[in-house]
This record gives sequence, C-alpha cells and structure tokens, in this order.
Amino acid sequence: MKAERRVGAFAAAAFTAAAAAAFTVSMPAHAHHSFAIYDASVTKVFTGVVTRVNPDANHLQIFFAPMNDERTNVIRDEAGEPIIWAVEMAGSAQSAREGVSVNTFPPGTVFSVALHPLRSGEHAGSRRGTPMFKCPERTPPKPGMHCDSVEGHIAIGEGALPKPTE
Repeated sequence: MKAERRVGAFAAAAFTAAAAAAFTVSMPAHAHHSFAIYDASVTKVFTGVVTRVNPDANHLQIFFAPMNDERTNVIRDEAGEPIIWAVEMAGSAQSAREGVSVNTFPPGTVFSVALHPLRSGEHAGSRRGTPMFKCPERTPPKPGMHCDSVEGHIAIGEGALPKPTE
C-alpha cells in the first residue's frame, strides 16, 4: 500500500513538474504572439513618410511620420517635431517575401497603411491582416487620398485599405 502511494505521489509530482515546464517554455511564444495589446475594434489609416525600418526578426517595424490631409508635409507636434508612428508587421523574413524590407522602404518612402492601434495610446499599431500601398518615388497622393489612388503604386497584400473607424 505504501509503495502504491509513493508511486502515485511520484507520478503526480512528475506530472506537475512536466506541466510547469511546458507552461514555462510555452509562455514566451504566447506572450510574443498575443495581439491583445492592440485594439482590433479600431482601425486607423495613414499615409506617411518612412523615417526608418527596424528589421527585427520577430516583427519588422516601419517608423513613419503621418502626412497632413493636403499631403504637403508631415504632421508636427507643438515643438515643430514630426509625430512618429510605428506599424508592426510580420517577421523580417516573411515581410521581405512580401516586398517589405530596409532596402525597399528607405527613409523618405511615402506609403499608406491601416493599423489597429495600441490600447495604451502610444503611437504604434499592428498591420495584421490589412494591405498597404507604396507610392511611386516623389509622388504623394492628392489631398485626402492614399497611395492606392496613385498610378504606379505597389500593393503589399491583397484587397483595399479598410475604412478608418476613427
């Protein structure tokens, strides 16, 4: 009887240790792929100018300065500095297969993107599941329009830019 209890206790302890190890090992993957930090009920659409690209292996990010509605300049803060947003994409390898890389989006590139913003209110969001459009060099869209309206644009992803929700 005592031997059976020891075996049962050992099995329970082993199961608990294995479950804890599996949970510990799987946590970074779940935390990495969570999109709960983004508000999927909100869609913002921007046309902006690339300031830099961070080719991180997990998620490539494009940092950009949104353009004004007239498409003549970037939006600036009270100090006159450009307001910078970031859009998070897939990993660098997958983004490169779609045509998005440091070389294809150099600083100064004008593009349009829809994103789901961070719930924190910071100027960043996820492009998850939406297309984006790159304007031809030195050809911004007309006032109030986006790069998908410019002849010669490059589409990345399928479909149209979604309508903004705010």
